[in-house]
Amino acid sequence: STLQLWLTFAPVADKTAAYFHVSLEMVNWLSIVYLLISIPFGLVATWVLDSVGLRCAVILSAWLNMTGSIIRMFSVLKFLSLGSQSYWYLFIGQCLCALAQPLIIFSPTKLAALWFPDHQRATANMIASMSNPLGILIANVLSPALVPEGKHIPLMLGVYAIPAVTACALATVGIHEKVPPTPPSASATTSTSQPFLTGLKMLLRNKPYIILAVCFGGGIGMFTCFSALLEQILCEKGYSNEFAGLNGALFTVCGLLGAFLLGLYVDRTRKFIESTKICFCLSALASIVFAVVSSPLH
Repeated sequence: STLQLWLTFAPVADKTAAYFHVSLEMVNWLSIVYLLISIPFGLVATWVLDSVGLRCAVILSAWLNMTGSIIRMFSVLKFLSLGSQSYWYLFIGQCLCALAQPLIIFSPTKLAALWFPDHQRATANMIASMSNPLGILIANVLSPALVPEGKHIPLMLGVYAIPAVTACALATVGIHEKVPPTPPSASATTSTSQPFLTGLKMLLRNKPYIILAVCFGGGIGMFTCFSALLEQILCEKGYSNEFAGLNGALFTVCGLLGAFLLGLYVDRTRKFIESTKICFCLSALASIVFAVVSSPLH
């Protein structure tokens, strides 16, 4: 649900700009704000997961997500007569949803460590992490389908609010324990993690970690750029929103398939480093091909 709300407007950026009488740059900020907020709040989310627990983190995220999705709907309620202020209600709602994102994105590793034995953790982490691109997939397919014209944007916001409200209810009522009654492995019994600030200082002095963080940060940046701006790149060349959304969905489906197969492979072979290097090389090659094909000369 969080990722759906993040990229709600990206596949229909042109129609959103026309409906709210704003520029495409302001529509892009509805996606970019997620990235800006996730930088400082990501540290807070890490502390919450380590200190308060997985259960509280998931419930807090669900409530932030639901509140943000409801505030977004205020922007299209005619009886409020917000006029030029309607965009800012949309923006505030996006900011609240953005606060929820780090809590959810960082949860899979904690979930795998606490609830699964050692030999299942990579697969469990992979399956849980796949829910994030699944939300992006749904947004790329659903938004163009719901908004053939700008007047259907209120319908789109209402449809996206439904899973947010449902997820909040399920998380609040259904999650009772932050750890399983019986630890799945010896390593899950006792935490070996350092205190938050101590661990942060150790990571900043760890050269291999810094290299991995830069590499994976670049990968996330590429994925985010494609997801948020693909509609504007393709529509400028005459393609429809539906075609751009289909390409974004295909982009995500291939990633899901690759993540699933790669998760199974590294669980059996433990060849994490080799797999990572090959994937980065293939990603770099694909990005170069896309840049060449989409250049003005083609």
